[in-house]
Amino acid sequence: MLIAHDLGTTGDKASLHHDDGRLVAAVTVPYPAHFAAGGIAEQDPADWWNAVVAATRDLLARTETAPADIAGLVVSGQMMGAVLLDADGEPTRPAIIWADTRAGAQQRELEAALGAEHAYEILGHRLNPTYSLEKVMWVRDNEPDTWSRVRRVCVAKDFIVLRLTGRLATDRSDASGTNAYDQRSGTWSDEVLQAARLDPALFPEILESTDIAGGLMDAAADALGLPAGVPVVMGGGDGPLAAVGSGVVAPEDGAYVCLGTSSWISFAADAPLHDPAMRTFTFDNVVPGSFVPTATMQAGGASVQWIAEALSPDPAHPETGRLIAEAADDIDTDDLYFLPYLLGERSPLWDPDARGAFVGLARHHTRAHLMRAVLEGTAFNLLTCIQAFRESGAAIDRIDAVGGGAQSDVYLSVLADVWGVPVRRRTIVEEANSLGAAVTGAVGLGLADFSAARALSEVTAEFTPDAGRHAVYAERHARFTDAYTALAPWFAGRPS
Repeated sequence: MLIAHDLGTTGDKASLHHDDGRLVAAVTVPYPAHFAAGGIAEQDPADWWNAVVAATRDLLARTETAPADIAGLVVSGQMMGAVLLDADGEPTRPAIIWADTRAGAQQRELEAALGAEHAYEILGHRLNPTYSLEKVMWVRDNEPDTWSRVRRVCVAKDFIVLRLTGRLATDRSDASGTNAYDQRSGTWSDEVLQAARLDPALFPEILESTDIAGGLMDAAADALGLPAGVPVVMGGGDGPLAAVGSGVVAPEDGAYVCLGTSSWISFAADAPLHDPAMRTFTFDNVVPGSFVPTATMQAGGASVQWIAEALSPDPAHPETGRLIAEAADDIDTDDLYFLPYLLGERSPLWDPDARGAFVGLARHHTRAHLMRAVLEGTAFNLLTCIQAFRESGAAIDRIDAVGGGAQSDVYLSVLADVWGVPVRRRTIVEEANSLGAAVTGAVGLGLADFSAARALSEVTAEFTPDAGRHAVYAERHARFTDAYTALAPWFAGRPS
């Protein structure tokens, strides 16, 4: 048996799998995130660890699995954050997660030194405050007392692997999401780190996602209730692992959308895909030697969660399903639009100053209209990403859906109508990341190859676009884009 952990924004989704990757059971242990004015988004790494411990013990207990039957562990994690460690490997401050946008000054410093286009050529990504490198620079520039104790930096999954094995390392997928990795050479970029004024020794060694990072240390084994020495496979970032969990392991497998807190569209490719307008980016894949061109919006599922909390009598128990049902396809928003930029935006705008907005509100609009506008707004934003991929030569004629949002027929129907392509639900949606991790772990332990992922998550439903609604949405998408263009100067000019 294998145990996979997926460290998301809202909790650790842990799953137990047969050694060929088949899912046996899953559990989610939630933990908090701290969001505050000024672009702050942080979490306590201790919460991640405590969730990993609790989830592991829960899986063993509820399935009555003998600890000796666990052949390995593997970890998936939220990408692009920054965990800053002292000489003992302990965090010096809360982790700065992917949604944090404070590091605008550090982005501008890097752009001045490197040039935006040249940096994109090196990294496969734009320079942006949401990446790890800029976050590390921000701590150096703004928290000198903390910085004086920092000896190493890593991302969420790497911190858990460190706690499990005592080895600090990362993999290529997560390294490629830091803004510090030369995608051409597969190493940390001396040129970029020199521009950032950071010592390369801060950054961990880079392994393949399928490499065994080490065996479970005694203290970690005692905490998890597992035998010492159980192999821990390195794993990878949640985006590339979601691709594997969606059955997307090669270019012929098509595209997928992950409808999580952030939402993204991606596919497997044999080479990085560079968009001339730099709207999209490319991660290294967990499948060695391949890549996953990606377009990620900051607040996809987060927008749906926010409006559900705002419209529910008890925000702690949002009536998300009921609200989405009320917003079914017979609802006409009557020119009401929602800009889904609650956390700034990455693809396609790359604008940390962008903010959410309802545009076109009228007295007759109800909560069903508001929810419908949020669903459509996220779909419109992701349509711009699809168009960017097509303009760069990618063919996208269907999209498979995973993530929590993929459970909703209403949402998938909206996406199909807006995008004009069939959208298909997979068997495994919420556990797609951990399924991808489990397959990667099985490959690392010599028990399977990546092609096994195709049979582990099957298509269960297909939503075909309605031609008439798609034509209307094509016109509305242009108006949605115009709304952001009109408001962008206002967003940029708000008081700091």
